[in-house]
Amino acid sequence: MKIYTRTGDKGETSVIGGRVAKDDVRVEAYGTIDELNGFVGQARSLMEDEKFADVREQLLEIQHELFDCGSDLAYVTLSDNNYKVNMEMAERLEGWIDSLESENPALERFILPGGSQLSSVLHVCRTICRRAERRTVTLARNSEVNPEVVIYLNRLSDYFFALARTANTRTGIADVEYVRGKKVFRN
Repeated sequence: MKIYTRTGDKGETSVIGGRVAKDDVRVEAYGTIDELNGFVGQARSLMEDEKFADVREQLLEIQHELFDCGSDLAYVTLSDNNYKVNMEMAERLEGWIDSLESENPALERFILPGGSQLSSVLHVCRTICRRAERRTVTLARNSEVNPEVVIYLNRLSDYFFALARTANTRTGIADVEYVRGKKVFRN
């Protein structure tokens, strides 16, 4: 099988149910999710240390779920039986977030991306996830989409924030606090 098809040479691509321009909002939404998935893979590759075995497995599951998100968004028209992303996936993320946050020091100030290399990459994942969420919300304004994808992406960005902090905690590196503001979080 050849990897190239030449069917997109004129700026169009196939989606489930038709063809659209490669810069269509639908393609932009699931393309951003694909970009996120690449950075999640990079983050996993930085987790060779055994102290990250648990979250390495979580990230692998998330990579599969990101594919599910992209699949759900690739449908031009959906019915409930086509959906892969569901509320249980977001709820599971909440449990993971709570567990990660229990390891982290109390949050007093806003956090800047940084600290360890792994934490920095996870912050990149968080920001790309937020962009994927924005693109999906834009798509949902004018097209039928699985609403659980928006919820999942919203929760996933929180997961990446918590995990970025945990990456610093587990490696003994302090978070980089935004120091030009007052303490904004009360515990």
